[in-house]
Amino acid sequence: MNEVIIYHNPRCSKSRQTLALLEENGIQPDIRKYLDDAPSADELKLVLKQLGISARELLRTKEPEFKEQGLDDTALSDEQIIKVMTEVPKLIERPIVIKGDKARIGRPPESVLDIL
Repeated sequence: MNEVIIYHNPRCSKSRQTLALLEENGIQPDIRKYLDDAPSADELKLVLKQLGISARELLRTKEPEFKEQGLDDTALSDEQIIKVMTEVPKLIERPIVIKGDKARIGRPPESVLDIL
């Protein structure tokens, strides 16, 4: 099974561009609207491992919820940050494309091509 998954927000232009890029390359990904279907802590840990980044690096720091949730506190652990991201999925950077054991953030959208 070699399916491609995209954590997608239809209201985000980068997310729409990344989805279009996948489709232009003949890929019909499994679309996960993560705002409606938030990933679990275990799913996020796996995605972070696939991306090779820390939980803090996956945060959308310009969202008002970033400060509201106290995420500007640099003492927070990855576990604490992941917990907030499962509760407020809007804080997860998007889009994320996953294929096999690799993942990329579609910023810019073309960055996902190297895992396809």
